Amino acid sequence: MYEAPFFYGERPALVRFRGETSRFVKTRQMTQNAPFLFAFTQATDALGIPNSATLGHIMAIKSTIYKVELSVSDMDRHYYETHKLTVAKHPSETDERLMVRLLAFALNAHEHLELTKGLSNDDEPDIWQKSLSGELEMWIALGLPSEKVVRQSCGKANDVVVYTYGSTAGMWWDKIKNSTTRFDNLQVCNLTETETSELAKLASRSMRLQVNIQDGEVMVSADDNIVYVNPIKLKEVAR
Repeated sequence: MYEAPFFYGERPALVRFRGETSRFVKTRQMTQNAPFLFAFTQATDALGIPNSATLGHIMAIKSTIYKVELSVSDMDRHYYETHKLTVAKHPSETDERLMVRLLAFALNAHEHLELTKGLSNDDEPDIWQKSLSGELEMWIALGLPSEKVVRQSCGKANDVVVYTYGSTAGMWWDKIKNSTTRFDNLQVCNLTETETSELAKLASRSMRLQVNIQDGEVMVSADDNIVYVNPIKLKEVAR
């Protein structure tokens, strides 16, 4: 048996390896706050003496579950409803992205709108809406998708909405906008860094959010905290 130290969070722990397999026993129990557990295995000879080091497996922790009560008052679409959502936050997802997801849901709220597996599945958008027959009515993506992803999305769904955010969103749009003019079912909206940073501060494992929408302006409130958001439409649906 070969024993090797590793760092779990900021504290060292010990991993014991048996033979040439990647199985191990860890002496410090994982918690849901650490993103990854890196294990380095070392093969042994017939006498059990280590002879080579190889990179072992990465054990990803489970997604963190958030409970959200989302009340939407959309005076532009005349939609007034409360959605009770169970949101799985991927280990690599930031609070900022989580809150952008919830905002995007509120802006397009519908009884058939659903949060997908998000970052856990590359073949799905962050949010989608399907008809009773399974047809993709709406495809909602976050971030800075490639032209290929945008093109494929527009071919899969009746309507596609992309919510961009972050410091490089402007550069992304300058690069991709000319190739999107042919997609009549595509809408692109940008959220400023200031807005998304403030939204991130509202994140908690149990949230009651009130989202009010009027004339394209959005007010998001949680307890006594209020964030105002004004999505900028970079491209509108052309039909």
